[in-house]
Amino acid sequence: MSTDLEIARAARLRPIADIAAGVGIPEDALVPYGRHKAKIGMDFIDTLAARPDGALVLVTGISPTAAGEGKTTTTIGLGDALNAIGARAMIALREPSLGPCFGVKGGATGGGQAQVGPMEDINLHFTGDFHAITAANNLLAAMVDNHLYWGNATGIDPRRVTWRRALDMNDRALRGIVNGLGGGANGAAREDGFDITVASEVMAVLCLASGLPDLQDRLGRMIVGSRRDGSFVTARDIKADGAMAVLLRDALMPNLVQTLAGSPALVHGGPFANIAHGCNSVMATRLALKLGDVVVTEAGFGADLGGEKFLDIKCRSAGLAPACAVVVATVRALKMHGGVAKSALGAEDVAAVNRGVVNLARHVENMGKFGLPVVVALNRFTSDTDAEIEAVRAAMAALDTELCLCTHWSDGAAGAVGLARAVRARIAAGTAAYRPLYPDAMGLADKLRTVARQIYRAADISLPAAAAKKLAAYEAAGFGAAPVCIAKTQYSFSADPTLLGAPEGHVLPVRDVRLSAGAGFVVAVAGDIMTMPGLPRVPAAESIHLSPQGLIEGLF
Repeated sequence: MSTDLEIARAARLRPIADIAAGVGIPEDALVPYGRHKAKIGMDFIDTLAARPDGALVLVTGISPTAAGEGKTTTTIGLGDALNAIGARAMIALREPSLGPCFGVKGGATGGGQAQVGPMEDINLHFTGDFHAITAANNLLAAMVDNHLYWGNATGIDPRRVTWRRALDMNDRALRGIVNGLGGGANGAAREDGFDITVASEVMAVLCLASGLPDLQDRLGRMIVGSRRDGSFVTARDIKADGAMAVLLRDALMPNLVQTLAGSPALVHGGPFANIAHGCNSVMATRLALKLGDVVVTEAGFGADLGGEKFLDIKCRSAGLAPACAVVVATVRALKMHGGVAKSALGAEDVAAVNRGVVNLARHVENMGKFGLPVVVALNRFTSDTDAEIEAVRAAMAALDTELCLCTHWSDGAAGAVGLARAVRARIAAGTAAYRPLYPDAMGLADKLRTVARQIYRAADISLPAAAAKKLAAYEAAGFGAAPVCIAKTQYSFSADPTLLGAPEGHVLPVRDVRLSAGAGFVVAVAGDIMTMPGLPRVPAAESIHLSPQGLIEGLF
């Protein structure tokens, strides 16, 4: 069986100008990065404002397992299949982070016959967006320390600097560091740390900005620390917002690539869904809605994370209203939720499927709470038996939810035609009535409780006094209307990654809260989740190398 990399390398991609022309983008609107990828200029994007929007389809999934579910692959396969049946579809995805590429997950460009390309470029440096975000983040960090060194005109308390540095790599040794060692010429010594770039507020700002003016305004609102009286100091206060916007000017332009089948895809931005809001950029989504009749987009990890944040943060902020949701699952993953070890997934176990399908059922029910019709995409493996598939189908029938078997990994668009027709039928029916889970006016602590109780099915949250005090201060400072972004493990509805299936009655332990004033949301850190991941015992990087011919090997 060919690997994803071998399949991608064997594909013959079309010149990116041809892909652009197919959706009405003139060649002079492109900023090419080689033959097969390009950015789309802001002047052209501005000309589309009066066009009507297409229909927006969210692809999300069950709580992820080591068995794999194929959410990005399904997003791409669905987009290809919609185009195959004449629906004029655009695909909108996030960019991969180098941390997972060299850590556990590998790349994020789909798999098999359902991939976006050029795969190696997208999974590595691509068009440099993440490097620009890292540079802007660290410019602000450098200017904060420089501001302290040269007299601290804003009166920021060095003990209350909250802005951290960033690196797009898993490096646990940088979670906590001390700056300024080596004498007074190096600045005052203080504790600091690094987050992975995808967890930086700069990433969130870029992904939620509606244009260059909004980008700079959001950058200026970002809080870098506070004074002794508790008042905030912002990036604008230390005059960093303009230079940061300059670094991010080109990064804000969406990136156009293609699937192996030639469907147009906008791949732009990449916040993680377990520690950030987990969606591609507003710029790319809005552009896609102007260019296509249907836009298929993906939100990271399970529907309790990326899906909820897409609906409660991104759609609320950008005024988007999805027409349909697709929840992705596999029999193998459901068996893992039913207690089967990864090594035993090849044997038929209908009982385990019945135990594990409760995870899928809960995600389907949760999407309904946002007013969205739902279709389930079950990615089929050759080891799946008819009895196991029928167990999933019966569970979905009990929820009045259509299940579509998908084989786009091996069969490309033809393997997702049934899913495409089901999605198009939901769009045509017009039954979607999108609504966020909670109103803006609800208190911040109650917003956290609402997500925990309604989506995670927790009994309550535990909120330390220090965190509760911060929330009260945020509300007093005028940020009470902000949505909440919960950072927690992706493997469970709870904060305990070992509680698989559909646990109930647990308590969500909120460890800390942070105000992302530029992004426009409040982050709640729950359980043991880290904003700088570490590499596994055997990182994927150990298997990645160059062949004697200079080809990349081991990337997946």
